[in-house]
Amino acid sequence: MTPDDLASAILAVLRPLADAHRPGAGQEIGEGVVTLERPKNRDHGDWASNVAMKLAKVLGVPPRQLAQEVVEALAGTPGIASAEVAGPGFINIRLDAAAAGALARTVVEQAEAYGRNDSLSGERINLEFVSANPTGPLHIGHTRWAALGDAIARVLRASGAEVQAEYYINDAGSQMDTFGLSVLAAAMGEPTPEGGYPGAYIGELAATVLAERPDLLDLDPAERLATARELAYRAQLAEIRRSLETFNVHFDEFFSERTLHEAGPSGTSAIDDAVERLREQGYVYEQDDAIWVRTTAFGDDKDRVIRRGNGVYTYFAADAAYYLSKSDRGFAHKIYLLGADHHGYVHRLKALAGAAGEDPDRDIEILIGQLVSVNGAKLSKRAGNIVELDDLQSWLGTDALRYTLARYPADSPLTIDPEQLRKRSNDNPVFYVQYAHARTRSVARNAAEAGVDLSSFAPELLDHETESALLGALQEFPRIVAQSAELREPHRVARYLEELAALYHRWYDNRRVLPFGDEQVGDVHRTRLWLNEATGQVLRNGLGLLGVSAPERM
Repeated sequence: MTPDDLASAILAVLRPLADAHRPGAGQEIGEGVVTLERPKNRDHGDWASNVAMKLAKVLGVPPRQLAQEVVEALAGTPGIASAEVAGPGFINIRLDAAAAGALARTVVEQAEAYGRNDSLSGERINLEFVSANPTGPLHIGHTRWAALGDAIARVLRASGAEVQAEYYINDAGSQMDTFGLSVLAAAMGEPTPEGGYPGAYIGELAATVLAERPDLLDLDPAERLATARELAYRAQLAEIRRSLETFNVHFDEFFSERTLHEAGPSGTSAIDDAVERLREQGYVYEQDDAIWVRTTAFGDDKDRVIRRGNGVYTYFAADAAYYLSKSDRGFAHKIYLLGADHHGYVHRLKALAGAAGEDPDRDIEILIGQLVSVNGAKLSKRAGNIVELDDLQSWLGTDALRYTLARYPADSPLTIDPEQLRKRSNDNPVFYVQYAHARTRSVARNAAEAGVDLSSFAPELLDHETESALLGALQEFPRIVAQSAELREPHRVARYLEELAALYHRWYDNRRVLPFGDEQVGDVHRTRLWLNEATGQVLRNGLGLLGVSAPERM
């Protein structure tokens, strides 16, 4: 019996009871009114519901009385071993072993689909993250946003949302000119210009540019700079994309800021059009020869200049055009994952959504990630003043790095202990979870050699307390996935996996899948193998949501 099955059974007895207290009340009770929680103390049963307390006032009956009526009505329901009233009106329910154990077969049969849900079905979400300037390698901050953003995309998709993972390429503006000048100086054997980009990687880009255009230094100064800037930009962007793919982070769209500045068939750019669209909404005005957007109408601390008096658009103009492009592409909801130094963007972007005629509280969501550091990490030899993503991967490994970065909420500062991540012990969370999965595969291989297979299934034999606890945790997985998606908190999946791994190890120590000594293979061994396979499947599914591998052997 799944939690949904149990909730339906409670609802079926609750509606006629409600009608008895207040005629017609049963029809008013929606399907979502019955919520179930796993009691912290397993002595209180497998599931608990506060539905009697929620409806008592509406029905005009004391909560304990209503709870007792529900308990009595549930008597004899197939799959329910017992039900009782606790405290001010909680209903504690214990499933019989067969009903609880049946979940093992469900998990195995659903395989990769188990845990997926439709809680966000119908939502089209644009999720933008990382979006580092294409002027240098990805650093440790980008690494955290990459791991978190990709894990958020995975749990959103697992909950039925249509998600476009997007990288916004800031390839327009003064930083690109500075980047081009830095590369050109290196190509000409000159020192880095004042305010330019330092680091050995600039010299490497210069060598790449010269290899592609041996005639670079023969060009006139303007064309020389434009060529150096463009070829270096392409090479650096390709390097960024390679680093992300190696880190198992995949983007559906790399959106170029340049395209917002380019004139379209009508002769105007997306930025020109954005200003006019905001004007149509009534939030654009002119003052001191500049064009402003009245963002204070939506909680911003000051109105924003969108075009200066000299006719030059501000960064805010590109932000506006980019936001509107997301709406134009059919994304009703936009999520931005920004770095710790972008707190000032929250009110600005929210106000922009309002000025565009959308709902700032519904259509845009801004998540601010906090800083991350690694004890003992060395600065990049190539970049000079940062800790590079590639170096971190080589040092700590993709799995350990991704798991650790996804294991904590985005808004919590994080210091990584590399010594712990390199340990092959239970003190290392990613090792602990991956080892649990590897153990399920080892059990399966040994079972096959011993002649234990999945040819029979007798769930009533899963009656040990460790089996009840393990099955209860497996039941929780779909809810954990849905909750992680709703709250944009993939760390909940990681913490769940650690609890599941602990319960599996405890079960492994108490119940044997393989026959002992001269014992003959029986239904109990085959049924336990089903539970072993179900646990391995959920561990595998959960690790996949974090972009972490599930090793067969360790």
